[in-house]
Amino acid sequence: MDALAGHAFARVASAQFSSGNAVRLLRDGPENYPAWLGAIAAAERNVHLENYIIEDDAVGRSFADALIDATGRGVRCLVLYDWLGCRGRAPARFWSRLRRNGVDVRSYNPARPAKPLGWLSRDHRKILCVDGTVGFTGGLCIGHEWKGDPEHGIAPWRDTAVEIRGPAVRDLDMAFADSWASTGPPIPNDDAPRPDSDEHAGEHDVLVIAGKPESMGLYRLQQLLAEIVEESLWLTDAYFVASTGYVRALTGAARNGVDVRLLVPGSSDIPVIQELSRAGYRALLEAGVRIFEWNGPMLHAKTAVADGRLARIGSSNSNLASWIANRELDVTTTDPRLAAEMAAMFENDLGNATEIMLRSRRVTPSSPEGERPARGTRKAQASRLVAGAVGIGSSANAAIARHRHLDSSESRVLAVAGAIAMAFAAAALLMPDLIAYPAAAMAIWVGATLLARAWRLRRSDEP
Repeated sequence: MDALAGHAFARVASAQFSSGNAVRLLRDGPENYPAWLGAIAAAERNVHLENYIIEDDAVGRSFADALIDATGRGVRCLVLYDWLGCRGRAPARFWSRLRRNGVDVRSYNPARPAKPLGWLSRDHRKILCVDGTVGFTGGLCIGHEWKGDPEHGIAPWRDTAVEIRGPAVRDLDMAFADSWASTGPPIPNDDAPRPDSDEHAGEHDVLVIAGKPESMGLYRLQQLLAEIVEESLWLTDAYFVASTGYVRALTGAARNGVDVRLLVPGSSDIPVIQELSRAGYRALLEAGVRIFEWNGPMLHAKTAVADGRLARIGSSNSNLASWIANRELDVTTTDPRLAAEMAAMFENDLGNATEIMLRSRRVTPSSPEGERPARGTRKAQASRLVAGAVGIGSSANAAIARHRHLDSSESRVLAVAGAIAMAFAAAALLMPDLIAYPAAAMAIWVGATLLARAWRLRRSDEP
């Protein structure tokens, strides 16, 4: 990418490139977790850990032990987890053990009666910063799915992250500090990010994009990249339910001769998201976008390689939940060597994927006789289902308003929407109390919240 594109990226992301960084690509849990735990074990001043999911399993407990050992050495450890992401995965006793041993633990956006829809905003970031000198970020949460079980032939979830040293670590730490301050008092001055991470560590230029609710910076960046790419754009996305604007950018690039490829899960832990993703295949395929479905365990990575010169790795997926509602974090580099490494990894992944083809009026795998992996059983997270609900609503609205063409790939989505509508109608006719009482309770909740808010605002204006 030329200098003009670099300035455009920085402007739409409300961030600046930093130079002099060293960036190391890390694949899957077996490469990431030892590096993360090693950094915590070597910590001398502080550890800042922010993650959507930290499970109370062997993997999560290994991190808890490392953090407790660090506090025993006098290291200040701050841990921020997402309330919804960890609900049902890590009980209160898991966090209590950390707190009893000196780890400062906070939960992002727990459910509150005064905010009936507040749970929609989630902290989906994955950040680990140690001593302000080394940082890690990418798509991995902390749990057994990302480690796998080699003894029983269970491969880890496919995911990607990076280790960063140099000035960009301060940007990661500043993003953590902003999330931390959103949940309570800010980081104490003696523990706040310091400029000593500005030391030259390598040759990479790095842009850290810290997405926040309603900021839309990550969406604008992905849209811009699809608009200006000239030769190739290779995307890996775990929960692809793209907006109409982003799909148009991708199809426009493909029609102009850009080699656009999309790698998505062949088996998802959230089946409804997979169905919505597949519902959008036809428009992409007809424009020349090549789509591949991963044939292993869950594909959870979120990456992009453009023109063999720019690489993006992070936590954001191509859906409205990531773009509008969540705290996300991506890093972009303009080093051709790292981009080449990412491209090689992408091509290697395609060796374990099935290409989806257009055949007559149907969208089918190019090798239909191939065995498809079983769907994951991991509990769906409500924040991701928001994106699914938007996709169902889009298809249903198009069917009723007839403002765009629908194809056979969306039939299952429409069937789900129709079944939901009929079930709701039957419940309203046969058991009206089942609908009326919850609706009234919700209206009372929302009304009381709005009235209380109005009263507080009026009181604040009184002299």
